[in-house]
Amino acid sequence: MTSQPVYSANLDNHAFLDWLSCTFPRDITDTLLLINIDQQRLYHLYQHTLLQRYPISSAANGVGSQSGSGQTPLGAHKVQEKYGASVPIGGILKGRVYTGEIATILQTRHTSGDTDNITSRILWLSGLEDDKNRGGNVDSYQRYIYIHGTDEEGWLGQPVSHGCIRMANHDISALFADIENNTFVYIYPE
Repeated sequence: MTSQPVYSANLDNHAFLDWLSCTFPRDITDTLLLINIDQQRLYHLYQHTLLQRYPISSAANGVGSQSGSGQTPLGAHKVQEKYGASVPIGGILKGRVYTGEIATILQTRHTSGDTDNITSRILWLSGLEDDKNRGGNVDSYQRYIYIHGTDEEGWLGQPVSHGCIRMANHDISALFADIENNTFVYIYPE
């Protein structure tokens, strides 16, 4: 049993959205990104209306906030920084800088790249909850937790990342254009 309501495209979500507004009144924004780990989906809402849903990949190691765990952190975050506005689709970013290279996008689950490429766009997350995803050894920003494009699009819908949230390149590019820094992001297990 969950301790909070759950957002799903198949449910009446008023209870979940009300819970978020009451729990994080200073941080909530008109635009919300809700990431459901169990469903491997990111929901993009504006004023509580679903605009888009995207398949994602969270961590192969499950959920958790400990530095070095390779896990996806739960809880309230915000988009702290955005990178890649002028990077072409599939462009490889290292250290948040475009390398000039374009990745080969792998569309099947039977293939994986030699490297864990970050492609197209980056939304760098900062945790909003002390001792859960902000501060000390659990700080999402210091862990470099991103929502980013991947060259392994065939694996979307499966937890295969090293902690970040992976998205298809066209999806992250569209989302990047639609949101601002400080957009509220909530990551939850089910």
